Amino acid sequence: MSTLADVAREAGVSKATASRAMMRPDMVAASTLERVRAAAERLGFQPNRAARALTTGRTGMLGLIVPTLANPFFSPLVLGAQRAAEETDNHLLIGVSEYDAARESALAGRLCEQADGLVMVAPVGSDASLRAQASHRPLVLVDRRVGRLPAVVLDTSAGTAALVQHLCAFGHREIAYVSGPAGSWADAERRTAATEQAEADGGRLHILGPLDPTFDAGVAAARQLPPSVTGVVAYNSYLALGLLHGLTAAGIHVPRDLSLAAADDLNALGATDPPVTALDVPVEEAGALAVARLLEVHAGTRRTVTTRLPTHVLPRGSTAPPPGTAARTPHGAGHGA
Repeated sequence: MSTLADVAREAGVSKATASRAMMRPDMVAASTLERVRAAAERLGFQPNRAARALTTGRTGMLGLIVPTLANPFFSPLVLGAQRAAEETDNHLLIGVSEYDAARESALAGRLCEQADGLVMVAPVGSDASLRAQASHRPLVLVDRRVGRLPAVVLDTSAGTAALVQHLCAFGHREIAYVSGPAGSWADAERRTAATEQAEADGGRLHILGPLDPTFDAGVAAARQLPPSVTGVVAYNSYLALGLLHGLTAAGIHVPRDLSLAAADDLNALGATDPPVTALDVPVEEAGALAVARLLEVHAGTRRTVTTRLPTHVLPRGSTAPPPGTAARTPHGAGHGA
């Protein structure tokens, strides 16, 4: 394995100069930096991260905490974060909180013993706990807002309201929202937005849950829908798939008897029968942007900003006018909202 001394000889510089080029590139001439980097690449040399941390104060490690890996929502987010880390010569350390505030806090402490900062996805800890963590380490939240802490928010609340509006435009007035896990900040935002939209359109929103965002919970929810409901919005695609299965098993046809939509599109909902109307949510982009924001915070170039990423309705065959209503297409149904 090549050493720093090998790189120095290959580049025709001293070992001290080669070290500065690797650890503090701003301290060497551009031509020298180019020679050293070219030599390192030819020799396959990788600088020791522990040594770099002593010199620069950066470990090149970034922490990422997600609540679960069972929900497909988080997989593309992790992928986006990992790619963004790799592109900036960083490594990603991942922890799973299992929706437990105490575990989440402990993970944050352990990860940041090794990492330059932390991205926390849909954290379940209190606002006070998250503020305390941010006071000790660079921190970026995803799908959670706490005061002026940096955050990347997928705007599924506006998207859920757009799904309700989509159903109301078809003529639905009794709509159910099958909600997500207890304590979810994002779910509370969606419930509020959906309720306000239903009322604005002269309808009524029935809320089921909180529920685990799983297939089995969706199957169970299909048996709990109020009889008056003609349209349903599910918290995520797993719940939507379970609902579709449960409704079909009960002899309820979608969309002839009941319309169904989902607040994300992460489980091939376009391939179901019928394909399910859903939100297009830029989850991978959120992961990449959160890492970029974290690096800005660590560098001191950004401190207090919330970025909202828009979502869009993907109208499909699972939404239609309620039973006994003349068929009509809502304005904009074919173009997203």
